Amino acid sequence: MKSLFPLLFFFLTVGCAVSAQPRPGAGLENGPPKGYVCGRASGPIKIDGRLSDAAWRHAPWTDAFVDIEGSLKPAPRYGTRVKMLWDDRFLYIGAMLDEPQLWATLTKRDTIIFYDNDFEVFIDPDGDNHEYYELEMNARNTVWDLFLPLPYRDGGKAADAWDIAGLRTAVHVDGSLNDPHDVDRGWSAEIAIPWQALRGHAHSPVPPREGDRWRINFSRVEWDVEVTDGKYQKIKGHPENNWVWSPQWVIDMHWPELWGILQFTKKPSARARFVPDPSLPARALLMSVYYAQVDYRASHGHWAARLEETGLGVDRLAHVQFFFGGEKWTAEARMGENRWRVTQDSKLERVEP
Repeated sequence: MKSLFPLLFFFLTVGCAVSAQPRPGAGLENGPPKGYVCGRASGPIKIDGRLSDAAWRHAPWTDAFVDIEGSLKPAPRYGTRVKMLWDDRFLYIGAMLDEPQLWATLTKRDTIIFYDNDFEVFIDPDGDNHEYYELEMNARNTVWDLFLPLPYRDGGKAADAWDIAGLRTAVHVDGSLNDPHDVDRGWSAEIAIPWQALRGHAHSPVPPREGDRWRINFSRVEWDVEVTDGKYQKIKGHPENNWVWSPQWVIDMHWPELWGILQFTKKPSARARFVPDPSLPARALLMSVYYAQVDYRASHGHWAARLEETGLGVDRLAHVQFFFGGEKWTAEARMGENRWRVTQDSKLERVEP
């Protein structure tokens, strides 16, 4: 299957090539999404925000976060890293965020937490771009959890009232919160997400099996602040900074096909090797079809009845079967043993034989 992976970068960049608008394909020729091997916890984990339990010592850190647009923008000025573990009951996430100016104001659950500096988690268990979960929290341990049936770009509406039943979170502050008279070191977040809360929309084994892959990404929103009347205030006119684990290449976290890959193992993480997803070339090709169709519809007011109208080259189209139905369409691609389909609302799924 290795021979298919050079095609991945070719197909990932096609959306940019046929579009006058910025597309997330731009820059992905630098590599596939980030990957992380999530090992089974070797012992109990106390959710206190400190990441001090012995089990955490066996979990590797992710790479340091980058700008949401990847190498297109400068590296973040403060470091952020994540660890992950799992057991029969929970997926555990631990994050360390360097921060010399600790502040947080929001205290009510399910308010828009990214109005503060925050840490965010996005999970799509079966990687179909639909039915995914989002969790945001600030340095006060105030949480916003929501479920999205499909991305906003495809008409999705977030279910704010949905809560992660049994969720456990904690924050440890290394410094003084909301006190501008000193320099802080940062904060850490510890999260335990019950498998039971994810089971309803996972469409995947829960808990996961050895070698299963989920799509996941993390975001950190960081605002530029100044001190006014002894308090931190966001600087007017300054947009937020968006720092992520696996680059999105656009300023939008709701492109799930670009999230990183979480590979589960029952072994300690250090003893397991990350295996690239063999379905990525087919998935990337189909998403290039989706991007091209979205651009075509934006220009013409309707979907293209033939993919040749979108500007996709014959080399790419040779791998695609296209089925047009007016307001709905489906494209299928087979590469090696993998056959996948994408629909007009970006739902991406394996076609079973």
